[in-house]
Amino acid sequence: MPLPHDREKPGQEKPKQPVPSPSEPDDDLPRRSGRVHITARQRGTDATALARLALHLPHVLASLAVVFVVAHVLDALSGVPWWLPCAGWVLSGAAAFHRPCERLMARWWFGLRHPTPEEDRKLRSVWQEVTARAGVDGRAYQLWVEDSARINAMAVAGHLVGVTRHSLSTLPSAQLAGVLAHELGHHTRGHAWASLLTFWYALPGRLTWRLLRRLVSRIDRLPVGTAAVVIGVLGAAVFALATATYGLVFLPLATPYLAAAVSRRAELRADEHAAGLGFARELMTVLREEHDREEAERASATTTGARLGSEGVIARLLESHPDVHTRLHHLQARLDSTR
Repeated sequence: MPLPHDREKPGQEKPKQPVPSPSEPDDDLPRRSGRVHITARQRGTDATALARLALHLPHVLASLAVVFVVAHVLDALSGVPWWLPCAGWVLSGAAAFHRPCERLMARWWFGLRHPTPEEDRKLRSVWQEVTARAGVDGRAYQLWVEDSARINAMAVAGHLVGVTRHSLSTLPSAQLAGVLAHELGHHTRGHAWASLLTFWYALPGRLTWRLLRRLVSRIDRLPVGTAAVVIGVLGAAVFALATATYGLVFLPLATPYLAAAVSRRAELRADEHAAGLGFARELMTVLREEHDREEAERASATTTGARLGSEGVIARLLESHPDVHTRLHHLQARLDSTR
């Protein structure tokens, strides 16, 4: 389970008000005693979100350099002030949190759709219970459905929460609440917006890197003299960058492994959020059942001779989610600590 800003002034707290319970609560949702209050700060940023931003800083700086060069080329060719494209790119990240832009991303980028009336009734009832426990305004988020036959959900951008059609149709309300509480944790702890911003601002650098790799892969098709010139220019550029940055230019080579480690930690933090809302047992049930299903599929594929994905050390280091046993261990520890 692989993403509302506080409008109060810093230091100013909203008056705490009791959150109304759902008008038609599901009977199988676990109950929690005590009053739930609207929190003064509905969105935060934890260490994993900050670590993700820090890890991708070299990519962002590389993207800024690319945009800067392209802006100067446009300035020389067309007279467009170089600072205009640079400023537009810097400010473009805010558009990703604009509601119409988020709806476009949900449809065209993540392949989500609006829930049907029946799906909407179940989804909103469970979502209201989860957000009430967390003390956040559930109406600030947009609920979407992914046409997938797997148990999964996602938290993306600033206010998008997606859940698969299979999850809605097969999971009991209590287990669905555990899944949604996990995704809410990604939002309230800053994982979703940090992931989107790092992807967006690193995009120019990534595209340039792919272009350079394609160019290098085709050097053998060039005449010998031209290939020697290209290799010399690229080598000189890399040496100059390495010297100027004291070798930090090579840091992005390790970023995928560090980012994957941070992502795994973020998943555990989101599990912790769901457990804090009282959904630890429900989330553990979902994880066990999905793990058993995947193991059955894997065994079936092995008997039929089908090829499985790579499971080497490198593949495990690049996994964005912890293994199920690790997640279950942390959730069980949380349950034991609250007894």
